[in-house]
Amino acid sequence: MSFAPVIPAEGYTGWLLLKKTLPAQQQAHRASVVNQREAEYFRRNIGTVTSAGDLVADRSLLKVALTAFGLEEDLNAKAFIKKVLSDGVSSSDALANRLADKRYYAFARALGLDGTQVPATLEDGFANAMIDQYYARQFESAVGERNSSFRLALNAEREIAALAGSSASENAKWFTVMGNKPLRQVFESAFGLPSGFGRLDIDQQLKVLKSRAQSLFGSASFSQFTDSGKMEKLVRNYLVRDSLSTASVSPAQSALQLLARR
Repeated sequence: MSFAPVIPAEGYTGWLLLKKTLPAQQQAHRASVVNQREAEYFRRNIGTVTSAGDLVADRSLLKVALTAFGLEEDLNAKAFIKKVLSDGVSSSDALANRLADKRYYAFARALGLDGTQVPATLEDGFANAMIDQYYARQFESAVGERNSSFRLALNAEREIAALAGSSASENAKWFTVMGNKPLRQVFESAFGLPSGFGRLDIDQQLKVLKSRAQSLFGSASFSQFTDSGKMEKLVRNYLVRDSLSTASVSPAQSALQLLARR
């Protein structure tokens, strides 16, 4: 039987209840027969993969690898994924560098299957690291079947914390958000940005995001989201705004604005 998360309520109240039971639910998810079987197969066999062709030829291995980066919808796009991996990331002409969605860049960089280096698949600890990411994404996907907003919030907590603590420049971090569809959706909603925001010039988008961050959090720095309090506020703003947008309850807009300014 597949894992089914327990989500007793919707909106921000439901989110708080989910967070209280999160460790136990994640453990139950990991222990499911299906997840254990897929993880064990990956752990035993990923070391045999030394090229992009090897990976796309094994559907089970490819599923885990793609899911670890939130790219599971590309499972059947084998030629595309092979090209992403074969090109690597070192050349400016590499496909991963030309795609707007930077999850492909992270995927290609992490696996190192472009033939110019020792594949990461041969490194100690690689399998376990990928399996941990796979479990996290799979759990989020299961939650998303019940509540898509909670899935985005869980993903945001994990990815934003890692990005905020990275050594990348502040602008690079904001650009990474703009190139990551799930994170962009969370920030645009949390910041109350209009639906056409993504059509603005990229530098103008950066300016607006930093301005909104300054207004809401007292700093334009992306690194501030290593602070758990600010991370919690960001997720709260997203979930409250998303709930009101979904419900289309106009009298609540003033309450939302007050909440977002706290």
